Parts: sequence; C-alpha cells; structure tokens
Amino acid sequence: MRRTSSAHRNGPDETPPGGLPVTSPSSTVPSCAAPSSAGAGPDGGPEPEADIYTEAEAGADVYDNDRGAPGDTPGAEADGAPAAEPAPPPATPRDPHRARRAQDREILRLAVPAFGALVAEPLFLLADSAIVGHLGTAQLAGLGVSAALLATLVNVFVFLAYATTAAVARRLGAGDRRSAIQQGIDGIWLALLIAAVVVALAVPLAPDLVRLFGASATAAPYAVTYLRLSAIGIPGMLVVLAATGVLRGLQDTRTPLIVAVAGFSANLLLNLGLVYGAGMGVAGSASGTAIAQTGMAAVYLTVVVRGARRTGAALRPDLPGIRACATAGFPLLVRTLSLRAVLLLATAVAARLGDEAIAAHQIAMSLWNFLAMALDAIAIAGQAIIGRSLGAGDAAGARRAAARMVRWGVGTGVVLGLVLLAAAPLYLPVFTPDSGVRGLLLPVLAVIALTQPFSGAVFVLDGVLMGAGDGRFLAWAMLGTLAVFAPLALLVPALGAGLTALWWAMGAFIAVRLAFLGVRSLGGAWLVTGAHR
Repeated sequence: MRRTSSAHRNGPDETPPGGLPVTSPSSTVPSCAAPSSAGAGPDGGPEPEADIYTEAEAGADVYDNDRGAPGDTPGAEADGAPAAEPAPPPATPRDPHRARRAQDREILRLAVPAFGALVAEPLFLLADSAIVGHLGTAQLAGLGVSAALLATLVNVFVFLAYATTAAVARRLGAGDRRSAIQQGIDGIWLALLIAAVVVALAVPLAPDLVRLFGASATAAPYAVTYLRLSAIGIPGMLVVLAATGVLRGLQDTRTPLIVAVAGFSANLLLNLGLVYGAGMGVAGSASGTAIAQTGMAAVYLTVVVRGARRTGAALRPDLPGIRACATAGFPLLVRTLSLRAVLLLATAVAARLGDEAIAAHQIAMSLWNFLAMALDAIAIAGQAIIGRSLGAGDAAGARRAAARMVRWGVGTGVVLGLVLLAAAPLYLPVFTPDSGVRGLLLPVLAVIALTQPFSGAVFVLDGVLMGAGDGRFLAWAMLGTLAVFAPLALLVPALGAGLTALWWAMGAFIAVRLAFLGVRSLGGAWLVTGAHR
C-alpha cells in the first residue's frame, strides 16, 4: 500500500510533542501481531509443520522446506513450533569478494522484480489515459483530476507496505514464521478498516473534492463519475499495499511483479471492453480499474491465507494487533505526508512562475519520479534484508548490507544521471514541441542529473532505516527537511528567480535529507536486534 508505504514500533515508551512514538532499543515492546504461545495453532493444538510458502507456490526460494528461510536454525521447527531463540547470524565467507558477490546477488534478486512491479503500477493510469483520451478533452481532463485525487487518497497509506515489510522480515529473521505471517494479517485488517473510512468519505464528497482540485465545469462531471466508481477499488488497492509488504518481508518480490503485470493486463482488457465495447465511457474506465485492483487483492489474499493456514496463524481480526499496527504505522504516515507537502509546494511555486514553467516542471517531475522507481527498488531490497538481518541478531551484517546498498544507490544514481542527459534529445520531443518549455527544462534536467547520486544514497538509507523500524526518526527527519525546504521554495518567486532555482531548492531538499539519514546511519541507535524493535 509503503513507501506505504513505517517499520513497526510496537508500543511507545514515551511520546514526545507531536505524538510520535519513541521506542527504547533496550525495552520490551509488544509486536504488531498479538502474542501467541509457541507451537500453538489457532485451536490450541500443535502448530502444523510447514513453511509459509514453497518455491513453486510463491516464486521465492527462501521458503523451500529443505533449505528453510534465511536466518532459520536447522531443525528449529522439527516439532512444528517456532524457534525459541533467534537464529545465529549466517557465517560470513572468508573471501570478502565472494561475500560481496553473494550480497550483490541478493540485492539484485529483490530489487529487480521490485522495480518491475513499481513500473507496472503507473501503467494503470497510462492505460486509462490512452483509452479515455480518445473519448474527448473533457473526459481526459476529468480523468486527470480524479486520478490525482485517487492517488492521493491511496498513497498516503503506503506505510501499510513499508511497515509490514519491516515487521514481517524481523520475525522471519528470528525464525518465527507464524508470527511473521500474523504480522501481515494484522496489517491487512488495518488496510480494510482504513479503506472503509476512505470510501465512506470519498463517495459522498466526490463533487467537493473535484471542485477543490480545480476541475472545469465541463470536466467536473466526468471526474466525479470516475472518482466514485474507482473508489470501489480502494479496499483492493490498500489490501494490495499491505499484502505486498507481507511478501517483501518474506523476501519475495517476484510474486508482486507477477501480480502487477497480470493486473495491468486485465485492466487494459477490461477498459477496452467496457469503454468501447460496452459504450460506458469514463464509467467503464473507472469500473475496469476497480475490478482489476480488486482481482489483484484477491490473488494476494489467496497467497496469504494459504500461508496462514500452513503456519497456524489466525485469520480472524485481532483488535490489539490491529491497534498496534496503526500505532506503529503512524510515524511513516507523518513522513509520507511531509514528503507530499514538499512535492505539492514545489508544484504550487512552479505554477506561480507561469504556464511554460509549470509545464516544464510537470515534465521534470515525471522524469524525477520515474528515476526514483529504480532507486526505490534498491530501498525495498534494503527494507527486506535489513529487517531480516536484525531479526536474526546480525547487527554487523545489517551494517555491511546497508553500506553495500548505499554504494549500489550512488552508482545507480550516477548512471541514471548520465542517461537522463544523454537521452534528452530523444525524449524531449515526445513530451513537448514547445521550444520555450524545452528551454526551461534543459537546465532543470542538468540539476536533476547532478543530484541523482545523492538521491540514490537518500532513497537507500530511507529504506534501510525503514527496515530497521526507525520510523520515528524518519518522521522527525522529514518534518525537519520540510522546514528547511519551504522557505527556500517560497523565496524563488519572491526573488524573481526561475524554475532552475526552484529545482536547486529541490537539490537542497535532497542534501538535507542525506545529512539527516547519513548521520543516523553512522550511529548505532537504529541497529536494534531481535524479533521486536
């Protein structure tokens, strides 16, 4: 559902001003899932002897019965019960080059499918835009407004993915699969509860929300229709976020890729059939998207329910566990809202610079977001690997993995920056034929390219700290970054500066984030080991 979608902080020892929970590394705190007795199934009998998934079912070799999950102690579940003690950290190969190669293979195994799944998600909107665009300008304008609203309503809850990934990975590293899957189930129930509230508000308030986003009189009816019908798919969208976090925590990013590709394909076929075949227009596009998202959620639920039954995890809602998940997710919700505030403020400032400036800014932001997906994929690998390592008690291994992934992030940022500049003559004509917009865009692209290596480090460290469950720090760091960025951005029009100056302010935003995250990563406060943070 993520960024969210925070890593799970499961019970604050103290609450500073602002309500963000603090967890002492040495404290004993409840988990996001309700406590359960070792070895007990839902009926009180022995827990079944089975892994959560097999390689054939989930597409990830970490669940194979013969090999066990990363961090498992051989024979720890011979009697069907979770391991009583965290598994010892894996032995480090004597050859450092072999160790790095093994680490790189694991990063790529998680990051490459994650990137594919991230890229597949925007294809939903692209398919809708391409199909609806042939209906008319008003219809496409209505889709643009409602799609932005829908994305806002869903993406602020990306913590459902991020928090679940970290918590599940910790439990897996500690050798307790049953509690790992229980964490995910609590997160899915939380997603359904949030979805019920969002849908209950979005449907009746759709006309007001569309008006708030500035839709024209001709586009507004189409925007309202699309928003109300697509809102039916919001429960599916949020369940997809939470369930994706479950699988990422279980070190499986291939299944989300398969589901995302299948969902996009179904969305495309449904939209073509409903918009043109059934003559439903914008309503058909919204209905097709809602059906596809609900179908994706059904696939995820099937996988998670099957894993729960094999491990003896309870499927019924557990109110203390759900409440703990909500509390644990709050810091990352604050982080996400602060990040969106930065992006919205940048867009608002660009709009004040003129039509050409906002057009160039929109293109630049689209490219920036696409490049961010490649960096985010490494961050997702970081969430899974760091959570599992700390759950297994391997703080040194977590630090080594973090350092290696930062190098990957910086290197990827260098490559992306060079490609962005070198390929500009090829893609700029695709975005706009306006020479004025292109003239504004070229220096902005240079700023983006120069800051990509720093962005790579920021994205990776963000994922590392999420995987460590350091959500409270991430929330305060993003609030601090917003406090620095806001006056810089507002100075741009006040001083009569242009779009390039605004993007230098975005570069300062990246630099401040890097300072916060870099200092934190060099310390040891985030290296809290065990199944619970």
